Amino acid sequence: MSPQQVCDKYSAIHDDIYKWFGISFDHFGRTTTQQQTEIAQNIFMKLYEKKRLVERTVPQLLCPSCSRFLADRYVEGTCPKCEYTEARGDQCDKCGTLLNAVELINPRCKLDGATPSLVDSTHLYINLPELTDQLKSWVDVATVKGQWSENGISITNKWINDGLQPRCITRDLKWGTPVPLDGFRDKVFYVWFDAPIGYLSITANYTGDWEKWWKNPKDVQLYQFMGKDNVPFHTVVFPCSLLGTGEDWTLLHHLSTTEYLNYEGKDREKVKFSKSRGVGVFGDTAQKTNIPQEVWRYCLLVNRPESTDTLFTWDDFAEKSNKELLANLGNFCNRSLKFTESSFDSTIPPHSSPLTEADNEYLAKVNAHLQSYIAAMDRVHIKEALRLVVIEIATLGNTYLQDNKPWELVRKKASGPKKIYNKKGEAVTRTPEEEHLEQAKADAAAATDAVVNKERCKTVMNVALNTTYLLAVLLEPFMPSFTEKLLAQMQLPHSQIPSTFQLDLVPAGHKLGKSLPIFRELKSSEVEELRMRFG
Repeated sequence: MSPQQVCDKYSAIHDDIYKWFGISFDHFGRTTTQQQTEIAQNIFMKLYEKKRLVERTVPQLLCPSCSRFLADRYVEGTCPKCEYTEARGDQCDKCGTLLNAVELINPRCKLDGATPSLVDSTHLYINLPELTDQLKSWVDVATVKGQWSENGISITNKWINDGLQPRCITRDLKWGTPVPLDGFRDKVFYVWFDAPIGYLSITANYTGDWEKWWKNPKDVQLYQFMGKDNVPFHTVVFPCSLLGTGEDWTLLHHLSTTEYLNYEGKDREKVKFSKSRGVGVFGDTAQKTNIPQEVWRYCLLVNRPESTDTLFTWDDFAEKSNKELLANLGNFCNRSLKFTESSFDSTIPPHSSPLTEADNEYLAKVNAHLQSYIAAMDRVHIKEALRLVVIEIATLGNTYLQDNKPWELVRKKASGPKKIYNKKGEAVTRTPEEEHLEQAKADAAAATDAVVNKERCKTVMNVALNTTYLLAVLLEPFMPSFTEKLLAQMQLPHSQIPSTFQLDLVPAGHKLGKSLPIFRELKSSEVEELRMRFG
């Protein structure tokens, strides 16, 4: 296969995975475009004209078997910092150190295991030391104003404090964006110079007005999400590539970075995900587990390694699916819709006024969690926001239904005249006329109670259905397929996140659709089979 065919193949695979997971794009792009070539070369030439580049002759790794210079990803060896034996040619996954391939101890070609030889080659470097002051001034402001993740701040500051070094931005390869400079036209740009520029070029493929986003720092805020191993490329190399041009680019505003997600192996030991070794679940294989995407999205996001490494285990996955989704969130939503279906002909009942003290206390608690959710979303604290909805608000809803017992409020109570007793405790026999009169009084009292209880039941269910709709809206950023299914059952449209929770989210008198469970139980036998299948 040609490089273009490989790119075409994996672009289609990734596109399919994102669609299955419910991840949408205004434009799903790539860097094998004319716009990428033009924008990357333009930025490069601006750096060259501003004298931000330097030449260096350095040894490169040449594989004798492949008869070619090896790209970083095709070289493995021992990390010179931590002695990890499977460090890659550009980075050590264990200690996080960025490397040049020639720094590896005992390097080997990943394609055939051969030992590469060193051959001198002249390359271009971006002169990061000259840009240190500009970068530091920007970082000092952006990290505070944009509320970067702590690990993103510490990794960036360590790079700066350790002293920036010139970074090579060219490679001796045939595939890539060509370098538009005499003496280097047989080379291409290094991926970590080239790839971040893809953010710009993909926008340019979407709209000719791409500079309204990328050269408009006063009106545009850039949010980025990534694993910690990609931080330096986005907070040092890419910003310096833009700052060095002297133009007014939109730079990173908020950085949301994660630690590592590890995997529990067959023997319940902690291991790294490895597609080549068949260890762990990946995007394409998750589709084949018969587990809906909303369950995957919830379990991955609620375990997002925001501050420390986390471990994916099948037992934890099953517990979150069965207890937090099925028994808590799913139970509340389904019982609210199901009860309305059976007791109110699937029609949303109105609430009475004024509300009880308990109702107002419930609304206050939900509103407090809603405000915390909005604050967490503004800070991009994804895990916190998700747990506030599924664990806190859904639990409040279940408790509210349990405390108010609407199923008892609609249950008909038997009526009958009260018995009367004399001083000796003996029942007094009434005349037929007296018995008839007492029965009439009892029937009237029971009818009054039934009316009062029915009205109370309407209020309880109105509160529950407003909460159900709120859950659907709040969970759409996290579990869009869940929201889609729930709103389809409620036959209600999508909505923006409300600033406050009031009993006006769903209209009284609206007819609901057929209620169906959204989640199912993951049985232990199924979980064990998945554990064995995925190593």
